[in-house]
Amino acid sequence: MRRLLAILIPGLLLLTACGGSPAAPEPTSQSAGDTAKFDSLKLTDNGDKKAPGVEFSKPLEVTEPTIKVVAEGDGDRVKENQIANISILALSGADGSTLEDTFPGEPEPLQLNEDLKTGSPVIYSAFVGSKVGSSLALAIPGQAATAEGAPAQPTQLLLIKVLSTKDAPQTVAPLAKPEGETVTPPAGLPTVKDNDQGVPEISVDGIAAPTALVSQDLIKGTGAEVKETDTLTVNYVGVNLVGGTKFDSSFDRGEPASFPLTGVIPGWTQGLAGKTVGSRVLLVVPKDLAYGDAGQGEAKGDLVFVVDILGVK
Repeated sequence: MRRLLAILIPGLLLLTACGGSPAAPEPTSQSAGDTAKFDSLKLTDNGDKKAPGVEFSKPLEVTEPTIKVVAEGDGDRVKENQIANISILALSGADGSTLEDTFPGEPEPLQLNEDLKTGSPVIYSAFVGSKVGSSLALAIPGQAATAEGAPAQPTQLLLIKVLSTKDAPQTVAPLAKPEGETVTPPAGLPTVKDNDQGVPEISVDGIAAPTALVSQDLIKGTGAEVKETDTLTVNYVGVNLVGGTKFDSSFDRGEPASFPLTGVIPGWTQGLAGKTVGSRVLLVVPKDLAYGDAGQGEAKGDLVFVVDILGVK
């Protein structure tokens, strides 16, 4: 997806006013820009795993982003809020040389959601209403050389084939608090009690340094299982094992935090993967799975967290 967006998005916001919104209830794919520039374009379909043969009059130059379905497929129409699986062939408009070809690899998922509709309505309106099997041509204007020495860039021509679609997963609103079955933890772990405002407080008195990561359910939720690739919505509080000093708390900020599980300390990634939405989890994290001896801010050495898993996406 990052590779696709890096090619598609630049300059497209300039055409926001021209993109329009798909018609309801059955949207039709909408062209945009100077589509007469595609009159010389001829495609030879080579299947789903090989880029099409492409012929067009060179040089191809456009002054505004231009998109059109140039070969209609015979599948179902693409609907809003679906995920379109696509392959792309990027060519230089100047000489037709290949810049990128994703056809031999796995298809790229393009989410036709509100974010795309708002950020790049041209792309959204062209895909929604097209048919599976269709090929779309997208021409992106070139750029002149800059005074700083960046060379001129020719128009780019992208041929995009819609291979399949699937419905996007339904978004479930995060919980307000953990929900599930209370679990009695084993002896020897930090203790957790809610204060009169319902905020968990952690006691580390007499707790020895951990020799391995501890991930203990305090409440076992009944929601979806967390995967390492998920983005979580959580409430949490963290303290240092030595001294019990609190160094961070979303409860104190008054709102849950959201983050990809791949973008946190290893103790969180390892300790929360496999847990379930609705759970309250006690994490005792050795320093080598946190910020080490040097620490980060006030978080130093072995750390203890209580994490309420409120939602995933």
